[in-house]
Amino acid sequence: QPHGYRHCQNHRTKNQPGHADQTALHKTSVDLNGPYGETQNPPIKVSLGQDGRMNSSDTSSWTRSKSFALIFALYVIAVTGALVIASAIGTEHPVKGLIWGYVASVVFLYIASQIVSNGSTFDAWWSVIPPSFAIWFCIVLDDPGKFSDADLRRLAVAVCATLWGLRLTANWAIGWTGLDHEDWRYRMLYETAPMPRWAVSLTSVHLFPLIVVTLGSIPMAIVASQSDSDRGFGVLDVIALVIALTGVALQQFADLDLRRFNRTKQPGDVLNTGLWSRSRHPNYLGEMCWWWSLFLFVLAADPGSWWAGIGAVAMTVMFYTASIPIAEKRSAERRPGWDAYKASTPMVFPRIRK
Repeated sequence: QPHGYRHCQNHRTKNQPGHADQTALHKTSVDLNGPYGETQNPPIKVSLGQDGRMNSSDTSSWTRSKSFALIFALYVIAVTGALVIASAIGTEHPVKGLIWGYVASVVFLYIASQIVSNGSTFDAWWSVIPPSFAIWFCIVLDDPGKFSDADLRRLAVAVCATLWGLRLTANWAIGWTGLDHEDWRYRMLYETAPMPRWAVSLTSVHLFPLIVVTLGSIPMAIVASQSDSDRGFGVLDVIALVIALTGVALQQFADLDLRRFNRTKQPGDVLNTGLWSRSRHPNYLGEMCWWWSLFLFVLAADPGSWWAGIGAVAMTVMFYTASIPIAEKRSAERRPGWDAYKASTPMVFPRIRK
């Protein structure tokens, strides 16, 4: 949850004595709801990690396999329902179809989360819904009779979205223990927000990521609506493709570094090797690359739709004002070597040379 997520590090620096560490590998991607965890996590999601467990009697009986079976069933229903609604609205209105499809899926998953008393049923939404719509757009809005430049652009977006979504969802699944667990940031919000739990879950866990991810996804619908009579596949599309794939690669290698580190870490350690030696939040950087690539795709398809860049801007603002500050505050409190690591390592954009 991007996601989505969530790509905070909750890093630890090797051989540094320190406080007890209860952080586990989180999901991208998501953040006051965005990339998950460590942060996967988007995208609160991209600040939402997977630390801690719930001890609620409502969830303690859920095994990992039963939890995943429920999640699979919920997302089949959510995705199918969203696409049925988008189809009913009509392919001539792809933006409206995307918006109402996203809303319907979130409403359904919010109700499910209240039934099982666990907001982490929503974690995978950040990385599942956008690829589902990208693939659907690619199938239903193809130019008849030939494979056009517009079809090539739709295919490029769908392939990039699928790679991004599969990677982010798999990273979440690897670290998720099941419905005996609920993201520590959700629980922190439940305890500190001046609202009942159901209202916190509605606004912070579900509604906020709905708004941000919807804004970020609108470029997919605009790209899908363009016909071959519009602009051909060109240099800007290639740049967008490279940035999208670079973002996916950054997230993947950062998570591999993190997973290896977590196998041998000691309490208080800070991860300061690999990509994490050049950026304190390489996963967040990769996530932002993905959303900005969608903006470039939409500029390539229709420069007049420049306003759709509001989604990438919203994602960036979320990371810089919510996800990263939350992650860094927690790391500073728990890791003695954090200040030294922070002083020597850029926050997001890496130095080419150390």
